[in-house]
Amino acid sequence: MEQIMQPYNTVFKGGIGEIVMKKSRFIATVSPVESEESALDFIQQLKKKYWDATHNCYAYIIGIKNPIMRCSDDGEPSKTAGKPMLDVLVAKDLTNLVVVVTRYFGGTLLGTGGLVKAYQSATIEGLNNCVIIRKEPGIHMQLTTDYNLVGKIQYYLGQENFHVISSVYTDSVTLDVILPIDKADAFRKKLADLSNGALSATEIKKTYYAVIDGQVHLL
Repeated sequence: MEQIMQPYNTVFKGGIGEIVMKKSRFIATVSPVESEESALDFIQQLKKKYWDATHNCYAYIIGIKNPIMRCSDDGEPSKTAGKPMLDVLVAKDLTNLVVVVTRYFGGTLLGTGGLVKAYQSATIEGLNNCVIIRKEPGIHMQLTTDYNLVGKIQYYLGQENFHVISSVYTDSVTLDVILPIDKADAFRKKLADLSNGALSATEIKKTYYAVIDGQVHLL
């Protein structure tokens, strides 16, 4: 049985954010990851980078359906760091990312409520400095046509907001197009209507895509 692809929100480019609370520094570093192994590797890198920090707490979510969720307080009082960080990721409906919040103790105890607020605020600050995208399930289609139909096809693609990935102009025109999976049948029918049945499209693959700064990225 073919797995149903679902849209999801994730980080395209990671970022770093920092807050200071009662002289304690909280540095949040966020990164996109595709596997738990990658998340753990990233956490180890940050622990080496901030080897002299008081704490390196983390949270990550991997997967779309029944995702893996893990977090660590790294010596802070139970449920005052990792869990609040994870709660932020869940609330923002994000997956396939990891965040490490590094703390340099400033000499003043914050209390449990203060710690929860600090770790959540740092996580939010880190996410604010990331590029967050929505990955949509799509289908990559390719078609080859003569020049007489190119204008009509491009007009139709523009009307439907289907994105051209690439185009090759030789003695004919080859267009690679990404469109929502549920639009594939309508796309094929429209091509047949425009060409009196002469034109068809080949499915290259099903994939995720996102539009970032007006550019289409296959992911």
